[in-house]
Amino acid sequence: MCRSSVAVSRQPRLRMLSLALPLACGVFLSACASQQAVGTHGGATITGSTNLTDDQLASAARSWGQRYDQNPKDRGTILNYAAALRLSGNTDQAIAVLQQGVIQYKDDRVMAASYGKALAANGDFQQALEVIRRAQRPDRPDWALLSAEGAILDQIGNGASARDLYGKALAIVPDEPSVLNNLGLSYLLSGNLEKSEEVLRRASVQPRANSRIRQNLALVLGLEGKFSEAEAVARNEINPDQAAANISYLKAMMAQADRWKEIEAGEKKTRQG
Repeated sequence: MCRSSVAVSRQPRLRMLSLALPLACGVFLSACASQQAVGTHGGATITGSTNLTDDQLASAARSWGQRYDQNPKDRGTILNYAAALRLSGNTDQAIAVLQQGVIQYKDDRVMAASYGKALAANGDFQQALEVIRRAQRPDRPDWALLSAEGAILDQIGNGASARDLYGKALAIVPDEPSVLNNLGLSYLLSGNLEKSEEVLRRASVQPRANSRIRQNLALVLGLEGKFSEAEAVARNEINPDQAAANISYLKAMMAQADRWKEIEAGEKKTRQG
């Protein structure tokens, strides 16, 4: 989540962001169940699959579940089944699957990162941090673990430390779009929309940038009041009618933020009088 083309004081802007962040998971990103945003931060992906509908996610979970039943020790099956479960909203079951995975693959940092992200998605932030930090090697830091740890820190309100970790990750993999996406969302959470836009623009032009990143950019553009550009970006990623509806929703939130500003100005005048 100018600086903005709509003049909004800091407090109304923060109120607006508190309303907008659920939108990032629910509207612009076609529901957390299928996209996982400000997430986001800590998203899950199924190999070879993007922008799946709820029915497709349910089908993927069943398919990977059958493979898991046949071979519960296969690394790829564990990761994909857990991702399908998470994206379908079955986080507890995903955690159980990954818990077995980290036992079988003790030194696998991808498995550990997936387990940590699932724990964080379930609100178990302290345990998630412990899992990810335990898997990290100070002598050979893994950028994905750095980014995953940053995402968790963002979720518990430690944005400055999170952004420091994203910086370390980018020093290892410059212009990695998933890390840039997390960094952009971190600036959004801090209320720095201008910096968030700058970073998400950089992420969106990378060869491996996905639809989620471009939708996050559209969200930030909308929050800045750049509605035409936000809708243009969103139309390339989601249904045009849905894109238009999202922008209308954002406009309503911006109007509400302006209303908060008027109320606070009136209260201040009353106190001074």
